[in-house]
Amino acid sequence: MNKKTSLMFLAFAVLAILSGCEPLTVFDSKGPHAETLSNTIILSIITMAFILLIVYALLAFMLTKYRASKTPDDYEPPHEEGSMALEITWTVIPIIIVTVLAFITVKTTTSVETTPEGYDNTEPLVIYASSSNWKWHFSYPEEGIETVNYVNLPTDRPIEFKLYSYGPITSFWIPQLNGQKYAMSDMVNTIHMAADEIGSFMGRNSNFSGRGFAQMEFEAQTMTQEDFAEWVADVKANEEPLTEEKFEELLAAEHVGRSSYSSTHLEFSPPPMEHSEMDMTDEEMDHSNMDHTTDSQEESKETHAH
Repeated sequence: MNKKTSLMFLAFAVLAILSGCEPLTVFDSKGPHAETLSNTIILSIITMAFILLIVYALLAFMLTKYRASKTPDDYEPPHEEGSMALEITWTVIPIIIVTVLAFITVKTTTSVETTPEGYDNTEPLVIYASSSNWKWHFSYPEEGIETVNYVNLPTDRPIEFKLYSYGPITSFWIPQLNGQKYAMSDMVNTIHMAADEIGSFMGRNSNFSGRGFAQMEFEAQTMTQEDFAEWVADVKANEEPLTEEKFEELLAAEHVGRSSYSSTHLEFSPPPMEHSEMDMTDEEMDHSNMDHTTDSQEESKETHAH
């Protein structure tokens, strides 16, 4: 098999493999933040492809122009000095490219850390999304319900997921609605999103967290606000409340199916602190300092007593 035939066979093999792949959901955005991230990724790909095209074109030009030719045995090529203009050019151009991409990336990641544009005057729906080996718990404090391994969302309303973990670090990700963010055991992270269309979207843990990592998926179903209110009423009317004993069973189990409850675990198992001392108000800091002072005085008294 000659080289040309081998290359054609390789090209057909790659096309055959790619034809059986599922579409990349990250490029099929169904929300404003997901669309922002998708556009940034596409821009980066186009930029890199353009750079490769220029590099390969210059490579072909150099190979053709300066290819080896039949010259006498005593031929000596002329001595040529380096070009300052060329050296400056191929140094400055990469700096410009990296600077532009860095600026766009920082601007993009900053914009998706806030409420989506156009939803500033709408009260967000807050959902606490906590992970455990290897499942997801979704608590709706405003509605007083909780689900396991699935989450329902209303369209045309901003969503705030409060993320934390009852086990190892995980990463909450619904590719068609927003990027990923980590869920950890000692703090709460917030991820903002909104859904523009009704549909069913797959979410998952995108951070390796053990042997059950591959099965740690959940369904995010978006619906009209009327259907969402009807679903909430149905759960509150027909599902059992979530007790502390039942919640401990869920945490201990490795894999469970979908389930719904007419109460949340936030009452008896609250999330970790949502802010650090850097985010405390002056009044909170004063109370904290007073508590530390009181503790120090008590410790001092005990020391003198001994």
